[in-house]
Amino acid sequence: MCQDCGCSVTPANIRMTSENQSHHDHSHGHSHEHPHHNHSHGHSHGHSHEHPHHDHSHQQINLHQAILSKNDRLAERNRGFFAAKNLFVLNILSSPGSGKTALLERTLMDLSDRIPAAVIVGDLETDNDAQRLRRSGQQAIQIMTESLCHLEAEAIAQATQKLDLTNIQLLIIENVGNLVCPAAYDLGETQRVVLLSTTEGEDKPLKYPTVFKSADVVVLNKIDIAEVVGFDRDRALENIRKIAPQAQILEVSARTGEGMEQWYAYLQQQVQPQPELAVH
Repeated sequence: MCQDCGCSVTPANIRMTSENQSHHDHSHGHSHEHPHHNHSHGHSHGHSHEHPHHDHSHQQINLHQAILSKNDRLAERNRGFFAAKNLFVLNILSSPGSGKTALLERTLMDLSDRIPAAVIVGDLETDNDAQRLRRSGQQAIQIMTESLCHLEAEAIAQATQKLDLTNIQLLIIENVGNLVCPAAYDLGETQRVVLLSTTEGEDKPLKYPTVFKSADVVVLNKIDIAEVVGFDRDRALENIRKIAPQAQILEVSARTGEGMEQWYAYLQQQVQPQPELAVH
């Protein structure tokens, strides 16, 4: 199980939907890593057995480390695949309700004639977000994780097989809404974006430092209502810079469009082909 929250990590729980699918694809055909099972046998032998004490916490830590190790290997495989396809891949993380889907919906609409893109969306249930994003004309596939609170590299590898990545330059992964577990799982992304909305308060980076420390970019969303909700912008920026000094900070409103051109410029800069080194 996930050491951070105890959620199930059984890959068989994962379901996917893509455009024009009337059924859910269940994830099968992959290896399972099972912890040691202690089977109790109801046989009376007429004498008592003394068993050594089992450190279950140690077993859980070892299992968690094995899961992360396997995920890291698959993430590196994904990274090689993405590099071969010349894909820039973003992993977007945030709390539920911070505006990830709204940000992507506007981004895909506005950049539809500038950047060929595709999206992988993670949620516990429903493909509502993927349906919203498909209205832009861009591809979107939904991963429904059921009890799993984060996406893993194996699910991303499976999802990419259902996308037509021909001529795609930008692949965006909208992770499950959670600021804890997703931070530990590398998906093979090029960069990681953490979204913070003004409705969440200025101290969110201090409360969840791990995920912010892993960010290449922090997007501050819903700036149009910052004053209404009493959001202290200066304090928020100070907290972000304290926890994630390496991160670029972008301030936007996905609803009004304020600041979105700065976000688009960042994306366009990333997908531009890098100049080849001259051979002497």
